[in-house]
Amino acid sequence: MRTNDTARSGDYLARCRNQGVALLTRHGKEALLGPLLAEELGARLVHVDSFDTDELGSFTREIPRAGSQRDAARRKAQLGMQLSGCTLGMASEGAFGADPHSGLLAWDTEIVLWLDPQTGLELLGYADGPAAAAQATVRDLTAMHDFARTAGFPMHHLVLRPDHADAPPQFKGLSDPAMLASAFYATRAASASGAVYAENDLRAHANPTRQTLIRQAGAHLMSLLKSACPDCATPGFRISDLARGLPCEWCRQPTREVVAEIWSCSHCARHERRPRGGLPWADASRCDRCNP
Repeated sequence: MRTNDTARSGDYLARCRNQGVALLTRHGKEALLGPLLAEELGARLVHVDSFDTDELGSFTREIPRAGSQRDAARRKAQLGMQLSGCTLGMASEGAFGADPHSGLLAWDTEIVLWLDPQTGLELLGYADGPAAAAQATVRDLTAMHDFARTAGFPMHHLVLRPDHADAPPQFKGLSDPAMLASAFYATRAASASGAVYAENDLRAHANPTRQTLIRQAGAHLMSLLKSACPDCATPGFRISDLARGLPCEWCRQPTREVVAEIWSCSHCARHERRPRGGLPWADASRCDRCNP
């Protein structure tokens, strides 16, 4: 990250106050992030919707995303700033996969990016958690309704495709029981096999689970903007690593439990070890020697 004296002066938050911050979205993210900007920074969200962000990659899979999740967020922020004339930009981008613990559950990773080309500052708020990303192949309306209940319908919207997961979507954003039934019959009629592939709509406005994580990622970003490096005052001083080795309460040997947090600055490379509060010993149940 490159920064100049503007970002390091300690006046960065004051500079952001009352400034417009561009957010390019057609999926309702302005309602999730605008209040955070106002409450935490005193800044104004400038909603931009004159570009279809699905052209950069769509959750309904018509267009694959080019590059990484961060690349896509950066491009959105740049486009929002260009279209609005704002000198500050934000962008939100999600990604779905298997959970990092068991690999068995659907998992959503949300980032909210802050971009300030004038100072070179780019920060990333982050949140992740279980996702509402169910899918099933159904052949009759009873099975369709059974799946809809497990998928959190109607709060979580649905997408229907004929035959299989790789078919183009026949209907998106379904949130009404009567419309769901009509869409099911229309999709089945278009299906060569008589099967309908149903799944959660993963777009932000259609998926309350995503909305919760987007807010959390936005709150994390706000905390980074308000966390200045003790040496150079650049925003974004953060936990970059965890030191493990908290001694076991029985054998007193190091365990894999966290004993301290490593905080760092990406501008001046300051590193600071901060002991994590709590008990001085790890529970013996967490020790590989005492509880192998």
